[in-house]
Amino acid sequence: MVNRSFTAPAVVSGFPDLWAELMPEATHVADDEVLDLSVGAHDLVIHALALHWADDPVGQLVQSHRALKPDGLFLACLFGGETLCELRDALTRAEIAELGGLSPRILPMAEIRDIGSLLQRAGFALPVADSLTLNVSYQTPFHLMHDLRAMGETNALDARHRQPAPRQLFLRMAEVYAADHGQEDGRIPATFEILFLSGWAPDASQPRPLRPGSAATRLADALGTEEHPVGGTLPPVGD
Repeated sequence: MVNRSFTAPAVVSGFPDLWAELMPEATHVADDEVLDLSVGAHDLVIHALALHWADDPVGQLVQSHRALKPDGLFLACLFGGETLCELRDALTRAEIAELGGLSPRILPMAEIRDIGSLLQRAGFALPVADSLTLNVSYQTPFHLMHDLRAMGETNALDARHRQPAPRQLFLRMAEVYAADHGQEDGRIPATFEILFLSGWAPDASQPRPLRPGSAATRLADALGTEEHPVGGTLPPVGD
C-alpha cells in the first residue's frame, strides 16, 4: 500500500533468526530494552509482534523513531486488548472458584486508542492505528495453550505465581471455557486482536494540515446543500 522502495530496512522482533530468513536484506535486532539500532540509519523499521511484551512501549517507539531517516516509515503489529478474552474470562472464574483469588496469568494488552496516542508522544508524523480481529477455534483449551507456548506467548509477567498451578485449576478452566464459550461443534473459540501501527519520521516534504480559516471553498458548496447561519430558522422538514 506504500508506493515506495526501501533500501535500508530493520526488523525488531523476538525471533530475529526467523525474520532473517524472510527478509535477508534487512538488519535484524532482538526486542531488548535498548534496541541495537543506529540513529538515522534506516528508511523502514518494522516492530514485529513484540511491542506488547515491552516494559516501556513508549521507549521502544522513541528508539525506533530515532533509528529512522527523515521521511522514514515505522510499522508495528502487536496483540491488542481483546486478545484471548475467552481464556482470560475462564481462567479468572476458575481461579476464584479453586484458589479463592486472582493472579496475573495473561498479559494486559493495550487498547487501540491508547497505543495510537503513543505514536504521537514518540514524535511520529501522520500516525495511524488500525486493528484486525481473528477468530479461530481449537479442539480444547489445552490445544490453545499448547499453541500459545509454541508461539512464545506464555506467561512471563514478573508478578506471576512462581509455583506450579494445581491441575484442578486448569480442569475447571476447561469446563468453564467449554460451557460459556464453546461452539456447537464442540470446539472452543479464541479471539486474537492484532493492532497495526504506522507513522513517519517528520520531513518537510510531508503534507501538513492547512491553517484554520484558510479554506477557499465553502463546505455547503462542496456538499451541494444550503447553508443556514447559526441561530437562523431551519426550513420545515420535507422542504
